[in-house]
Amino acid sequence: MRFSQVSLIFAAGSTIIPYVSAWGVVGHEVVATVAQMHLHPSVMPILCDILNYKGDCHLAPVATWADKVRGLPQYRWTAPLHYIGATDDYPSETCAFPGEKGWEGRRNINVLSAIRNTTSVLEDYMDLRKAGLTTESDDDTAQVALKFLIHFIGDMHMPLHLTGRDKGGNGIKVSFDSRVTNLHSLWDGLLIAKRIRTIPSNYTRPLPLPQVESHLRDTIYDPYIRRIVWEGILGKYEDELDSWLSCPAEPSLHLLQTHWEQWLSWTFGRRIGSWIAGSPFTGGGLNTDDETLCPYHWATPIHALNCQIVFPKALDKPPYNHVSFSGTDEHACNSSNTALEVHWTSRPRKNPYLELDTPEYSGAIEDAWIVEKLMSQGGIRLAAVLNWLFADMKDSTLSNRTYTL
Repeated sequence: MRFSQVSLIFAAGSTIIPYVSAWGVVGHEVVATVAQMHLHPSVMPILCDILNYKGDCHLAPVATWADKVRGLPQYRWTAPLHYIGATDDYPSETCAFPGEKGWEGRRNINVLSAIRNTTSVLEDYMDLRKAGLTTESDDDTAQVALKFLIHFIGDMHMPLHLTGRDKGGNGIKVSFDSRVTNLHSLWDGLLIAKRIRTIPSNYTRPLPLPQVESHLRDTIYDPYIRRIVWEGILGKYEDELDSWLSCPAEPSLHLLQTHWEQWLSWTFGRRIGSWIAGSPFTGGGLNTDDETLCPYHWATPIHALNCQIVFPKALDKPPYNHVSFSGTDEHACNSSNTALEVHWTSRPRKNPYLELDTPEYSGAIEDAWIVEKLMSQGGIRLAAVLNWLFADMKDSTLSNRTYTL
């Protein structure tokens, strides 16, 4: 999918807060808000109709719906769709994605396959909608698929949702500002919370463009979004935006496929035939990627961050390689407003865990804008997928399936 460089003109601002919600809330809502800023004008009305919005319509409020419902009996099966585990990505020197042992869990029950599947559901729905053949059941299915898609693209941009090591970091206790947490919660919320608490005050001022400011909702993290857009998307990332949306051309099937795989492709079609044969050549063996949508390709450098910085090397050595714990069976976001409030308001205490609120760890992450870049990528990619699915292709500005503000 090609998404031409996005031209936005913004100004800037901040607030100081004691805590914020997890990536499950703030991170996902930032991704959704950035995406909304980059939607073609023909797209948002369709999304609002599918979501059955009454009143002001924003994507951010539904961005965490998938986390809220996964504990309900009818949605418990969706829990593995929030992440993917590569079985051979540890030790960090190998960083396989995946390695010879492949992926954890059941085939195609993971966040990358979920992005492909929900996109396909919505693509089929739009075909029916354009033909005037949708039913109430179709509308309900599309609404659920859209909510999941918005959430899953956000999940894909959190590195610990792409590794099976210690249940995505939930099983590793660390210290942050002399307070005990786990590695997943640190990346879910605490790094973002610290960033919001220290944003320059000039970012409290509204953006000069009403068509951009209108996508903000007067939340405590509006200044953070302004800074991400102004210094990131319009600044240090401006020349990278096109590359964020590129998908590699698929290698020649003639060169890669056995005669058996070629016969399956000819008989059942390329994607179904590849799925039956279990071909390892498309999307890491997941068969998620094509020249338009490529979640595996997009996720690969995000996963690499786990090996480069997310898991500190000190965790592999004494004494910290002996203090990890298996405190949860979950491999997903489990932070909450309450947990983060307790973290920031609790008294710092000496503890045996590795301290990560240091210049070498959290300072390096802040200086490199790693978290901000991940959320920017998530927003730009989500916008591109939604534009491709829902934009009026008769519009000449969408010849490249893109929209430039």
